[in-house]
Amino acid sequence: MGDPLAARRLRFEFRELALVGLGAAPGALLRWQSGVQLGPWLGGSAGADLLVNLLGSFVLGFLAGPIPQRTSLVLLLGIGFCGSLTTFSSWMLDVLRLTRQGHPAEALGLIGASLALGLVCAAAGLQLSRRLRRPEQPQSRP
Repeated sequence: MGDPLAARRLRFEFRELALVGLGAAPGALLRWQSGVQLGPWLGGSAGADLLVNLLGSFVLGFLAGPIPQRTSLVLLLGIGFCGSLTTFSSWMLDVLRLTRQGHPAEALGLIGASLALGLVCAAAGLQLSRRLRRPEQPQSRP
């Protein structure tokens, strides 16, 4: 007979792994398709990367708020979906490409816009989560 605690731990770890994997596949596909479909409309990969990074910032901000079933949602949407949707390395590659193409001001602008707008999107997601989960206020009687 095996250790029941070890078997339980293994089932829990498999569940966590499955949640991350289930979120990662659509995140990666959306990232890829954003470059293919939106890249030409947004001035290339840098525009598409900025858009998906802002979307990911919003979702992660929302997940940071007071939501039920937080662990499962963070694994599925935060680590899995947003982890494969948003990437630091693609962002840095866009900055490097702009710099090498002789557009250092645009590269610096991309860094600034990504950071500033990313913070705004994360704050907006957090605020939305708080508003949706605001506890009911008892109604006062006149």
